[in-house]
Amino acid sequence: MAFWKPDAATLPQYPVIIGDKLETRGSGDTFAHIYPATGTITREIMLANATDVDRAVAVARAALPAWKAMPGDKRRNLFFKLAQVFEERSAEFALSLVAENGSVSMVAPYMGYDAAQKFRYFGGWCDKIHGRTVPMWGAPAHDYVSFEPFGVIGVIVPWNGPLFAATMVLAPALAAGNTVVLKAPELAPYSVMKLVEMMLEVGFPPGVVNLVTGGADVGEAMVAHPGVDKIEFIGSGATAQKVLVNAAQSLKPVGLELGGKSAVVVFDDADLLLAAKKGISGAVSSNGQGCINGTRLLVQRGVYDHYLEMLAAIAGQIKVGDPYDAQTNLGPVITQAALSRITGMIEGAKAEGGRVIAGGERLGGDCADGFFLPVTVIADISSDAHISHSEVFGPVLVVTPFDTEEEAIELANSTEYGLGAYVHTNNLRRAHHVAGQLEAGMIHVNGAGEAMQPNAPFGGFRKSGHGRLGGIEGLQEFLQPKNIWISLAAAEG
Repeated sequence: MAFWKPDAATLPQYPVIIGDKLETRGSGDTFAHIYPATGTITREIMLANATDVDRAVAVARAALPAWKAMPGDKRRNLFFKLAQVFEERSAEFALSLVAENGSVSMVAPYMGYDAAQKFRYFGGWCDKIHGRTVPMWGAPAHDYVSFEPFGVIGVIVPWNGPLFAATMVLAPALAAGNTVVLKAPELAPYSVMKLVEMMLEVGFPPGVVNLVTGGADVGEAMVAHPGVDKIEFIGSGATAQKVLVNAAQSLKPVGLELGGKSAVVVFDDADLLLAAKKGISGAVSSNGQGCINGTRLLVQRGVYDHYLEMLAAIAGQIKVGDPYDAQTNLGPVITQAALSRITGMIEGAKAEGGRVIAGGERLGGDCADGFFLPVTVIADISSDAHISHSEVFGPVLVVTPFDTEEEAIELANSTEYGLGAYVHTNNLRRAHHVAGQLEAGMIHVNGAGEAMQPNAPFGGFRKSGHGRLGGIEGLQEFLQPKNIWISLAAAEG
């Protein structure tokens, strides 16, 4: 079976977009982008560097006053226009989404719909940002609070879902009146390039959103730049530590959306088939490379063996292969290095007593040239095992039995992360109690990600980050309150 191969001529061509200038090359190094399904080069990209960041920030600052002053209804209408174009042209993103990181083509229409809904939701806020009055005591006075944008926001998004992450930040940041310098990841640059190009096409003023495609050096230049007023970083905890150290030099605020090791708690009164289907999704969504994915399955002992049988059976039905094939459920991981790290973690789990009941080894045959691993399920994992509290970021699930409700809660909360958690039960009291005790920013009961829509806050506790994206909470992340006090006292004399 021959795999689809990206045609460089059909992919977005502009790694740097500053103001209204679409540039086919940045000022930095040449990067050979690899299509992870075949291990072949899609094309060589001239990346941005610190000089390009400096230009982008200058243009974003110049565009800020007019964008901030634009009436809310006009900004709202621009958002709605972009949303309509996303809905009409979402298929245009398919090639970019597949080529950049091996996303399966069946998700491409959803990505366009999702982006449209983000801009519709936050477009609705553009003409509704208002302040409040504060009652004063003592001297007569009028006191009110207004909300203003930060200014220029530096946005750094990850390779596993760059379009999803970019629109999750851009929609609230722009609705609040900020301008943006956006870094596309060099490992998966194409959908973000397409996004910024499309925003110019529909009429966003030049300089409101500027694009620099690059690696760590570009991110570092953005964080350190004195003209960037706030950073929004989505990525790994290790990189976030460097971002915070860098941002501390200028006391720059930073929003963080980081990794997770989300627990899926399955009680013996659950709909087991539903829980198994939802459980397997943690290994399939984003090819297992999603921060919110439920990858640590905690299963009550009375149904443990039956649940494992269900998982193994469903895992065997997941079609792995050519991401461009509409029937494919699971594509490759991002790089050879990632695949080697993941398989190393699987071997470590086996050494600590884990039992592989599905997958476990790199795929050969038609998939041999790409970075493919089937859905892998490892049973009997101790809560002390390394893989129980370390993010795999691949199509790997680990399963641990528990006996009591309180033990399940303790196990679920036993990692340093706190992004998501999933509970499967038909007991309403238990659902509320357990959800209330779980230390995570987003809890799903009898679901697997359905709450990730633009009007709901998304973010984590502990080492999964801080701040929220989505909902009014996401809008507030990009607004600063200003208090204004005016004396109403009679003139003296």
